[in-house]
Amino acid sequence: MIVDSVMNPVLLCLLTVAFAMPALGADAAAERLARRVYDRDSAADVVSEAVMLLARKGRKPRKRVFYTYRKDKGGRERWSLARFLAPADVRNVGLLTLDHPGDSSDQWLYLPALDRVRRIASSRKGGRFMGSDLYYEDLRDREPEMDHHRLAGKGKAGGLLCDILVSTPVKRGNSIYSKRVSWIHPKTLIPLRVDLYRRRHKRPVKRLKVHKIKRIQGHWTVLDSTMYDLRSGHSTRVVVKKIRYDQGLPDSLFSRKALADPSRERRYRP
Repeated sequence: MIVDSVMNPVLLCLLTVAFAMPALGADAAAERLARRVYDRDSAADVVSEAVMLLARKGRKPRKRVFYTYRKDKGGRERWSLARFLAPADVRNVGLLTLDHPGDSSDQWLYLPALDRVRRIASSRKGGRFMGSDLYYEDLRDREPEMDHHRLAGKGKAGGLLCDILVSTPVKRGNSIYSKRVSWIHPKTLIPLRVDLYRRRHKRPVKRLKVHKIKRIQGHWTVLDSTMYDLRSGHSTRVVVKKIRYDQGLPDSLFSRKALADPSRERRYRP
């Protein structure tokens, strides 16, 4: 497993500049790190089969099987589709997310019981996706320019030394989170731990932990991770069973018409 911080006025002015310069340098280094993390995956597309385990203390975990399809269109246009296969009550439910450059995303949810595709309002960023600990915002792309970044030293996650990156929204209204604190593994550029804060909360409300990563088809891949709700004790674990990169997924797969027709994507499943 790889889980792979009374004096002469001229002198006072110089000291002020000297102390300010490292802070500016640190911010620039933080911005560069955030961009490197965002740009680290060079795959044009990826498809994975995964198991989602919804757990609460004292109860047996609920298991769901689903596929995810992702395509990087370039120019910071990224599309994704999530499709559930089991259990029967969620079979064929799908979520389509189209992330556009800047602070713009479109999301649609397909409910087979109603045979209906409905749009997810941007105001529902904090809504829980399919009863999990993943908010709709967690499933959207977030460009590094949407946040201010600073480095907060180094720390260990999963026994590995990481750079700690603190990110706060540039615009307060474009995130349900007031702050993200990420432990970035310098070799893979994968966040091995992310603490998520909400406004008026001094402690994180959620925590993402990565348990296993592996290099597959030349790409460092998260194979096992858990999102914890630190207030309720509920957790959502995602374990990837199969994955395939760079198949040349067609644009037509990421449309509302395809969202309502699961048969279109089956040939691309690993």
